[in-house]
Amino acid sequence: MLIIGLTGSIGMGKSTTAEMFREQGACVYDSDAAVHEIYRGPGALEIEKLFPGVVENGAVDRRKLAARVLDDAEALKRLESIVHPLVKRARRDFLDVAAQRGEAFAVLDIPLLFEIGDEKNVDAVVVASADPATQQARVLARPGMTVEKFAAILKRQVPDSEKRRRADFIVETDRGLDAARAQVSDILRKLSARVKKKG
Repeated sequence: MLIIGLTGSIGMGKSTTAEMFREQGACVYDSDAAVHEIYRGPGALEIEKLFPGVVENGAVDRRKLAARVLDDAEALKRLESIVHPLVKRARRDFLDVAAQRGEAFAVLDIPLLFEIGDEKNVDAVVVASADPATQQARVLARPGMTVEKFAAILKRQVPDSEKRRRADFIVETDRGLDAARAQVSDILRKLSARVKKKG
C-alpha cells in the first residue's frame, strides 16, 4: 500500500482535493475530522483542564479554543501535546484497516504535514495550491474570518512556496474543478506505475 501525504495551506483547496482522491478510489484519512472526534470525546476533558471554559455540552468549542491559542505559542504547544498523540493513534488505526482491506493507496489529509515533520512518514507528498489572491478570497469568505486571523494562521504555516518546492506532486486548485480532478487522476496513474515498477 502506498501512503500519500496530502497537504496545503489554509484556503488552498486541500479538502476538495481530498474528496477527489476519494472519488477516484483512494481511501482518505481526514485529520480535521479526527480532531473533531477528539474534541467531542477523549481529548475534551484534558483540554478543559488546560483551558477552562472552552468545553460546552461535553465538546470543545473550536472558536473559543482558537481564541485562546492563536496568538500564544506556548498555549498552542500545550494543546498539541494532547491532540497530536491521539490523532497519530487514530491514523495508525486507519492505516491498519486500509492495509487489511488490501487498499492500493491510503491518502493522509494532514494540514500541517511539513510543520510537524510527517512528510518522512509517507511515500509521496501532494500539495494543494492556488494563487495568493484566490487563497485570500476563499479564506476571507469563511464565517468569522478576518484579515488579522488569516495573517496569524499563515504565520504558523510553512509558506506555500516552500510546500511547492518540497512536494512530489502539486494540484493547482485555481484552474477549476475539472482541471483539479484531471491532476488527481494523473497523480494516481503515475503512482500506480511507480508501484508496478517496484513490483
